Amino acid sequence: MTTEAKTDLTEVDLTAESLRISELFYSLQGEARDSGLPTVFVRLTGCPLRCTYCDSEYAFYGGERMTLADILQKVQSYPARHVCVTGGEPLAQPNCLPLLTALCDAGYRVSLETSGAMPVDAVDPRVSKVVDLKTPASGEQSRNRLENIPLLGPEDQVKFVICDRGDYDWARFTLDQYRLSERVGEVLFSPSYEQLNPRQLAEWILEDGLPVRMQIQLHKLLWGDVPGV
Repeated sequence: MTTEAKTDLTEVDLTAESLRISELFYSLQGEARDSGLPTVFVRLTGCPLRCTYCDSEYAFYGGERMTLADILQKVQSYPARHVCVTGGEPLAQPNCLPLLTALCDAGYRVSLETSGAMPVDAVDPRVSKVVDLKTPASGEQSRNRLENIPLLGPEDQVKFVICDRGDYDWARFTLDQYRLSERVGEVLFSPSYEQLNPRQLAEWILEDGLPVRMQIQLHKLLWGDVPGV
């Protein structure tokens, strides 16, 4: 992001600008590099994708309109120093960008969970981008914005949700094609919940000696597949 763009974002009136929020809650991070850490989650409403395995369809519509200042105040009411901005697709709402910057300015360690279908070039460089590259079985592979990949760095992460062997082979090829393990801090392979046996994915990864981190969604193991956790 350019210096000029960053300056523009920091001058946003946090009391005037707003976002539509599906939920804002405090829990343990269930995925990615910070799995297990107490985290405040800000889930934005809306998503242009319709993945077959989506676990947050309730965030497609509705939600509550909140100013950026109100969001910050709510986040600050919790003890965590980690904040995850997620969706839906959070970048579908333009005011996601100044929210990310405001959270970083407030001293939080911030991650952004994005589908990878939206441009990430204007995201504050202090934010760890967790980009979910869509596999063939997601039904949304064509929405992958591959021009985002060169914009990623050591603080960023790439996630593949694996539904079957075809997804695994595609993810393995993409990992090699874009040398992702050398570009980003973490490459994450995650079995689609109740669709692919986690043990099977583990065995494939070990057989091929892939330089990836396998993850299982911790929050679903603890509380089940429900909102607000």
